[in-house]
Amino acid sequence: MWQELRLGQLKGCQFRRQHPIGPYILDFYCSTARLAIEIDGASHSSDVQAKHDEKRDHWLRDKGIRVVRVAAVDVLRDENLESLLNHIALMAAPSTAFGGPPPPLRGGGT
Repeated sequence: MWQELRLGQLKGCQFRRQHPIGPYILDFYCSTARLAIEIDGASHSSDVQAKHDEKRDHWLRDKGIRVVRVAAVDVLRDENLESLLNHIALMAAPSTAFGGPPPPLRGGGT
């Protein structure tokens, strides 16, 4: 996944890996689209982890960041990767219906 995201090859969006924001570290983050990509392994299926993920996603949404959760198994399957990247590209693309991604937070925070 990182090889596809790292060079801005996905609709020109520049993603960062292991990006810290608040109390969390995001797997991948595009600041211009305010989009986080989270890769979820098997541990994310437990009730405890699911509650933690829900709390984390809520916190990020409150900060104007959209979260796309992807099962790790989908990243590892070559036949799924292209479809997955197309979905991420659509999420990262500026929306003409709503005037683009959310504005940056006041005070210069991301």
